[in-house]
Amino acid sequence: MTFTPIKGMSSVVKRYLLEPSPDRAVITMTLADAEFYSAATRAAISDQYPEHERDARIFGIPAMGEGRVFPVDLEKIVVDPFAIPSHWAQIGGVDFGWDHPSAWCHLAWDRDRDIVYLIRTLRLRRLTPHEHVEKIREAGLNNLCWAWPADGKRQTLEGAGLPLMKQYENCGLDMLFEHATWDDGTSTSVEAGVAQMLDRMKGGRWKVFRGQNAAWLEEARLYHRKDGLLVKEGDDAISASRYALMMLRKMGLEGIVSKRKDSAYRSGRSPDWLKMKNPACRR
Repeated sequence: MTFTPIKGMSSVVKRYLLEPSPDRAVITMTLADAEFYSAATRAAISDQYPEHERDARIFGIPAMGEGRVFPVDLEKIVVDPFAIPSHWAQIGGVDFGWDHPSAWCHLAWDRDRDIVYLIRTLRLRRLTPHEHVEKIREAGLNNLCWAWPADGKRQTLEGAGLPLMKQYENCGLDMLFEHATWDDGTSTSVEAGVAQMLDRMKGGRWKVFRGQNAAWLEEARLYHRKDGLLVKEGDDAISASRYALMMLRKMGLEGIVSKRKDSAYRSGRSPDWLKMKNPACRR
C-alpha cells in the first residue's frame, strides 16, 4: 500500500515504522526522488504546503503537529561535509541497545563560534560489544572518547557481570571515566538536553553533516510529545548525540604541554618537554 502519513503516528504508521518485522518493510519516496521535477518546481511544490504538513508531504514523515520536539526545518541545519580542523574538540556518544538499536554519534565542536556539528551517526541492532567495536573501527571512529549513559554501569548476564561500558572498554574503545552528566556533575535531565539542542538548532549552532546522519534526521523528525511528555520511542540516535553534547565540556583540552624556559622548540620527543593529559580521556 502507498500513502502519505498526514494523520500522524496512527497505529498503522507506528506498526510499520517502530515495530520491525521480516514480514513487512517501509520504502520512503521523498520529493527529492522525483528527479523529473526541476529544483525550482520542487521548491514551489514544497512552498504550497502548510509548514506543519510539509514533512509528511515532502519527506513521508508522520505529521506531529504541535507535538514535535524539534519544530524546525531540519533541512536548514544540514551542511555539506568538510575536513574537521585539528584544533576542534571531538567526542563520541553512545546509547546502548540490543532489541532496540544501539546508536553511535560523532560530534565536533567549533569552540570559537560555539557551533556543534553532528559528523556521523551509526545505528546498529543485535550486535555484541566486539561486533560493535568492529563497526566503529570500520567507520574510522575508534580514536574518539565516548560518552555513555548511566545504564552503562549496570551489570548484565551477557557480559558475565561486567558493566556495559567496561565491556566496550575491554574491546578497545576509549570510554570516559564517568557517565554523561550536565555541568553540575549529577544531573542527567533529558529535557535539559533537548532544550539545549533545540536552542542550538534555532540559533544556527547545531549543524548536521549531509549524507552521514540519515538515522538521526529520521528520529529528529519523528521525535514528539504526548500530553506534554517526551515519547521515548525511536530516540536512540538522538540520545547518543545528547550524551555527547553533555560531555563536550570534558573535551575542552587534550592536555597541557610545559617546557623548560631556555629549551628550543623542535619536533619529536624531548626531556625538556612535559605533557600532562586531560584525565577525562584515556588517550
